[in-house]
Amino acid sequence: MTGTDGQAAQPGIRDDPVLVIACGALGRELHAIRRANGWGHLRIRCMDPALHLRPADIAPRLRAELERACGRGGCGGGRYRRIFVGYADCGSYGGIDRVLEDYPGVERLPGLHCYEVFAGAERFERLADDEPGTFYLTDFLVRSFDRFVVAALGLDRHPELLDDYFGNYRRLTYLSQTRDPELLAGARAAAVRLGLEFTHVHTGYGALFGALYGESKARVVRIAAG
Repeated sequence: MTGTDGQAAQPGIRDDPVLVIACGALGRELHAIRRANGWGHLRIRCMDPALHLRPADIAPRLRAELERACGRGGCGGGRYRRIFVGYADCGSYGGIDRVLEDYPGVERLPGLHCYEVFAGAERFERLADDEPGTFYLTDFLVRSFDRFVVAALGLDRHPELLDDYFGNYRRLTYLSQTRDPELLAGARAAAVRLGLEFTHVHTGYGALFGALYGESKARVVRIAAG
């Protein structure tokens, strides 16, 4: 059996329910991996991706989801074999980690943000060093560019603010999870709209894929294989 993006599926997945509480920006990718491998045991609960526009709200909302899933003060003996958080730090400045201190055994994706999750820490560091003034897009952000970039920054109402926001950027790098010509064209169009040089790096699902398989080498809990 072959997993999503050409990576081999793991045999011997147990049927015990595993809950992933994730950012909605990762929902399409999580469901694609689940479908590709027939993981009926995997439960995916997505939080509103718009929380990234107010990242201080992510940690308290996550705490509420964890309390809903397994009660206060830990998840031992609940209805899920494991619970995993499909967030990196994501601008919470340690807020997510402070919530997880109250839920031993629940872990999150590695790194600071989804760009690092998809690209991998070493490759992302190389990209950032090569051009610090880089604006990044993922598949999700290409699909929702008008909402999460243009409208969120008010550029639809005040296009004169473009240079205020992006004057110090030089490059737009599209980190693609899928090979979709329409998304690639959309990313190129976004670069033109922002007046930035365009580059494209195909990442696949990166550490997100590894987290679900239990194969990641970056301190990710084995949530999908026994």
